[in-house]
Amino acid sequence: MSLVATRFAPSPTGPLHIGGVRTALFNWLFSKNNKGKFYLRIEDTDKERSKDEYKNQIIQSLKWIGIQHDDKEYIQSQNINKHKEVANELLKKGFAYKCYCSEDEIKEQKEKAKKKGLPFVYNRKWRDSKNLEIPKNVDPVTRFKSKMSGNNLIKDLVQGNVNISNSIIEDFIILRKDRSPTYQLSSVVDDHLMNITHVIRGDDHKINTFKQKQIYEAMNWKMPEFAHIPLIHSESGSKLSKRDKASTINDYIKLGIISDALRNYLLRLGWSHQDKEIFTLDESIKLFNLKGVGKSPSKLDMTRILSLNEHYIKHIDEKELFKLLKIYCKDFKKSIDNPKGHTLIKSMKFLKNKAKTLEDIYQNAQYILNNYLQISPEDLKLLDDPSINILKDFLNQYEKTSIISKESLEKIINGLIDKHKTNFKGVGQPLRIALTGSRFGPGIYDIILSLDKNETIKRLKLV
Repeated sequence: MSLVATRFAPSPTGPLHIGGVRTALFNWLFSKNNKGKFYLRIEDTDKERSKDEYKNQIIQSLKWIGIQHDDKEYIQSQNINKHKEVANELLKKGFAYKCYCSEDEIKEQKEKAKKKGLPFVYNRKWRDSKNLEIPKNVDPVTRFKSKMSGNNLIKDLVQGNVNISNSIIEDFIILRKDRSPTYQLSSVVDDHLMNITHVIRGDDHKINTFKQKQIYEAMNWKMPEFAHIPLIHSESGSKLSKRDKASTINDYIKLGIISDALRNYLLRLGWSHQDKEIFTLDESIKLFNLKGVGKSPSKLDMTRILSLNEHYIKHIDEKELFKLLKIYCKDFKKSIDNPKGHTLIKSMKFLKNKAKTLEDIYQNAQYILNNYLQISPEDLKLLDDPSINILKDFLNQYEKTSIISKESLEKIINGLIDKHKTNFKGVGQPLRIALTGSRFGPGIYDIILSLDKNETIKRLKLV
């Protein structure tokens, strides 16, 4: 049996779509589970729209989520001459022909089909050109001679046996007028040259598979096995597109989603293993198989993504979480200076408690990061005379306390509750506003213990 080889073949015409990331993940996991190879093929034959910035973004996105391709990335445009050679060979063998139909003729055929409510299928005018005169100064396209009768069967590793009538497959173009190869041809030639054994892609490619199968048969090449995975739908139930919010990896990075959490979510989006929900990277590789892939579309669920992210944030080592926070802040030009970094690491245990994202942790830590607090007018109203008196009394006792601990703080706060005939909120709320600039935030003991004693005193004196 040959070594399993899969590939992910995006076009660098825009940022990597989340559906593409899941396709890449399934291909990568399948190859690694089978101790095979996973290749990245950049399909850049659309010269006008293909850009290096998108190619680099695709590579970085895959790397961010933990997918590392084998060998150097394969650049499709570097192999165009080989694609043309195969097209010429198909012409010589009688499996393809040159079509001289003008754009107006094709347009007319499409309009006729539209009026009848039928899908457009080219009328094969030039398939038998014996009695036709080749027009001058017309560059032909090259079309593949599709089978016109009988049925075609694909043994799909996800969908099962898929059978269609050959009559619905038109004589598709393999070379355009400028002699550039089309996707249908280039994809097959590259998969053959790369020794791809399994093509795992979205089920919107099913009709392409039936076309491409005929090229394999015509060239007498060994055909890979095919698996068509259902598409991802948006929360509204429509097919997810690049126009949707949170459709690219960068959208999730900006939100402060951790790569492990997003990878875990995408793994479970259309695939399952018993009732297991949380998978380490090693478990993902060990357990992944195509039998666990469902046949129905999956719906993107942001609530579930945030819930998983919260789980990972709560269970990750604090030092590792701080590293991720630093990278996140650097990427979005939010600075964390070194002295503050030390305070953040020791505070990470409670800062992450109510956080669903890295952005939440960053916002929860603003009282540590900001040297100057700005109290909102709404919160400032809460610092009335009784509250100011509580703050003064707290400061007086706090300055005299040599060892600051939760126990010593509880003693001070309980004493203030009794003295001012109030409750915990009556003491805790003005303290939180004075020390963080907001009545919302971490627990009051966590706040005071995270700040340097001198910093606490300075903030209380400013109120």
